[in-house]
Parts: sequence; C-alpha cells; structure tokens
Amino acid sequence: MSYQKPRILHDYKDLFFSLIPLVLIAVVFAGLASQCSFSATGPTEGKIPHFDVQAALNSDARTLPFPIRNPAVPADWTPNSGSRDTITGPDGGPVSTVGYITPSGTYMQLTQSSASDEVLARSILGSRFANGTQQIGNQKWTVFAEPTEETAWIADFGQSRVLIKGAGDTSAFTTLAQAVTAAPQLSR
Repeated sequence: MSYQKPRILHDYKDLFFSLIPLVLIAVVFAGLASQCSFSATGPTEGKIPHFDVQAALNSDARTLPFPIRNPAVPADWTPNSGSRDTITGPDGGPVSTVGYITPSGTYMQLTQSSASDEVLARSILGSRFANGTQQIGNQKWTVFAEPTEETAWIADFGQSRVLIKGAGDTSAFTTLAQAVTAAPQLSR
C-alpha cells in the first residue's frame, strides 16, 4: 500500500516539484517547433519587409474615387507596408495608407483619403486636437503634437486629405510633406 499525504499537508514545494515536468515538456515542444531561440548578445534588428509602394499607389489611383499621390521620398527611405480601409459614417470614405522606415529607423505613415479632415483625424488620431500649423510651400498642414503620442500633420488637397504621422523628427515630417506637396496626382 502506498502512502499519500493528505491534501491539507501539501505545500509550495509539492507544487513546485509537480510543475517541473510540465515546464520541461513545454520547453521540449517549443524547441522542437523552433519557436525559441537564445542569444547572448540580446535582440537584433530585423530585416525591413519589402513593399512595392509604386504598385500599391498605382492600384489605389485606379480604384479609389479620389486623387492619389506617390511622393518621391529620399532613396534611403524604405517602403515597408501598405493597406486600404474605409471610414464609415458621414464625411467618411476610402483610405489608402503606406508606410516608410527612415534612415534613422523611425516609421512614417502616409494616409490619403476622401474623408473630411476632421473625420480622418478622429479615425486615426482619436480624441487629439490640433495645436499648430506648418506651411510647406503653398500647402498648409495642421499639426497634432502631444508629448506622449506620435505627431501627425494633416493637409487638405481639395478632393483628398493627406495625413502623415510617425515617430520621425520635424525634418522627417518636413521631408514627407514636401514630397507629397510636390507630387503630381497619379493617373487613373
């Protein structure tokens, strides 16, 4: 006959020893599935995914009902993402977004839409409010800057609104704003 302790006498040591086999099994399965890796040097910078911004914006220009611009950003800016969405409700509309990684490693987002500037701002920036402006060439940009949030600039281009936001500094915003302002509308 084997002896078992009454449950009332179980303590944390018993719990610890009963969990060891489970943890070992989990580590073995994770290792077999190649889901774990160990590095003595810490995390490494990943490769930026390739995104064909030219093809994406040309497609958006053909299918979306508002003018799309493809800004000529500096050659060392790497396009890494893109998406389409729709802002529903009054003054909403389709949205085209592409993203870039700057040479300093910061992300900058370019969003174009036929939604009103107020609806576009609320959809992407939430309850933030404008607190300044920037004049880039002949284009006025409304600035949304808060200490704990990513900065954003919005401009009205007539048939479309452009929102740029990201973790970049003023120079990155100015570069992207100048490129958008100078970019012609893509043909349909």
